[in-house]
Amino acid sequence: MTDTFKQLERAELDACLPLARALDAVRFNDDGLIPAIAQQHDTGEVLMMAWMNREALEETLSTGRVCYWSRSRGKLWRKGESSGQQQHLHAASLDCDGDTLLLQVEQTGPACHTGRRSCFYVALEGDQARISSEPLIDPEILYRKPPEGR
Repeated sequence: MTDTFKQLERAELDACLPLARALDAVRFNDDGLIPAIAQQHDTGEVLMMAWMNREALEETLSTGRVCYWSRSRGKLWRKGESSGQQQHLHAASLDCDGDTLLLQVEQTGPACHTGRRSCFYVALEGDQARISSEPLIDPEILYRKPPEGR
């Protein structure tokens, strides 16, 4: 744990530090990433987990539109850029160790690439894994490219 987060353990309510100092203390992993959990701000529903690098985090904080780092694409991924299902930031928090983010967001439509509201739809129960929700929209429709000129 960094000295900054150790000091924050005993900080008074509403104590503040400059954002740059907090971001400098974030414990990104060896790949320069931090896990970010997206939660619907008004219901508490956990929607998804993705990764952010510092650039994605700074963009999210400055624009209010959630941006992640796509490990598969190797580039910034602005949530909804291909599906239209965006996330708008309401609040962002770091955990006590500075190694996990919680993003409270306004999610438009499904958060999951499967067309479901949440990525967490495989319930592990007893000796089985059960699908606990249906897609809100068929992924083929969700990711369909509009015809040229539209």
